[in-house]
Amino acid sequence: MAKLKTGRHTSALKEARKAKKRTDRNASTRSKVRTAIKRVEIAVKNNDVKVALEQLAVAFSQWDRAAKKNVVHHKTASNQKARLSKLVAGIKK
Repeated sequence: MAKLKTGRHTSALKEARKAKKRTDRNASTRSKVRTAIKRVEIAVKNNDVKVALEQLAVAFSQWDRAAKKNVVHHKTASNQKARLSKLVAGIKK
């Protein structure tokens, strides 16, 4: 590719655009995960087993998607899913 007058290579500019897209996509995924976690924790705090179990399924799905897209490490997702499961299991008793 031809060098631009600004002194930057077009490939560097394209990579910067791609990085911005990826950053936005990853931020969106992380936000969905955090929201799902908060909903589970609120349900547990209110001792609402039914809602907690429903939100736990949603949270699991969000963690799995984030791990699949390499937004978070798969073991991080697994650890967090285990933590949430333990939290919900505590209110069943």
